Amino acid sequence: MKGSTKNILLILALIVMLTVPLLILKDAEFGGADGQAEEVITEINPDYEPWFSPLIEPASGEIESLLFSLQAAIGAGVIGYFYGLVKGKRLTNQ
Repeated sequence: MKGSTKNILLILALIVMLTVPLLILKDAEFGGADGQAEEVITEINPDYEPWFSPLIEPASGEIESLLFSLQAAIGAGVIGYFYGLVKGKRLTNQ
């Protein structure tokens, strides 16, 4: 299998993995650990007030999760790019 065909198949698999859960679980709530932690804190100490509030509040939990995932993907891409750059320089200098 050629490299470009392999990449296309991997991208299609990624798209399927991202969209299938959203289509199957239409009414599901995709919450994170922050929301669960907030619930536990208010159970333990109902008078607790957060130290600060978010600058921008996303419209829903799904959008918040999407933004968090996007941030992680961009970070992984940057790290992978620089790792590949260093590795490529080492290979060309040999």
